[in-house]
Amino acid sequence: MTMSEAPDPATLSYEEARNELVTVVAELEKGQSTLEETLRLWERGEALAARCEEWLAGAKERLNAARQG
Repeated sequence: MTMSEAPDPATLSYEEARNELVTVVAELEKGQSTLEETLRLWERGEALAARCEEWLAGAKERLNAARQG
């Protein structure tokens, strides 16, 4: 799957975003990408990390609400 074929991070579940983020990080750690590809991977990773943070923040809110309810 190319970056242009990758789904919008906003549509991904936490697990999907996390798994793709792991793949992106592994690719970046190889250090074999061109500068342009590295930037695309970095941007994708940032978007995926933000999606994971959204899911975690939502889960925290739900836990806090359950504790208070």
